[in-house]
Amino acid sequence: MKSIHVLLVEDNEGDILLTTEMLEESKVVKKITVMRDGKSAMEFFETLKTGNQPDFVLLDINLPKKTGHEVLHYIKTNGKYNQIPVIMLTTSSSDKDILLAYGQHANCYVTKPVEFGDFMSAISKINDFWTNIASIPKT
Repeated sequence: MKSIHVLLVEDNEGDILLTTEMLEESKVVKKITVMRDGKSAMEFFETLKTGNQPDFVLLDINLPKKTGHEVLHYIKTNGKYNQIPVIMLTTSSSDKDILLAYGQHANCYVTKPVEFGDFMSAISKINDFWTNIASIPKT
């Protein structure tokens, strides 16, 4: 059975709570690391020991200190981490943000639903896809 490590980069406490609850319900997600700003997320990668990298990243765009776009660029231009799937999970539905994210090799872009039930459903589907359907590299 797979054992998945998810890095959640999110500054909204409510979204952190809801997302971690949904991920914890999964029998596959064994570890969730939460970073509350972009700078901390980049530092997380800089101090990461071999074999401890996340299997995928859920990344907000509107973060303090460094934006999600800056974090995405850092991950995708770093040879040690560029294969990690990054799912942009954000309130922005701006075409500019979507194009920039995919231009920087985001693996997926999801606009956070506003309604509670829709948000929980979106997290559940993201989790199901990346833990049960997609093949993700193991290091």
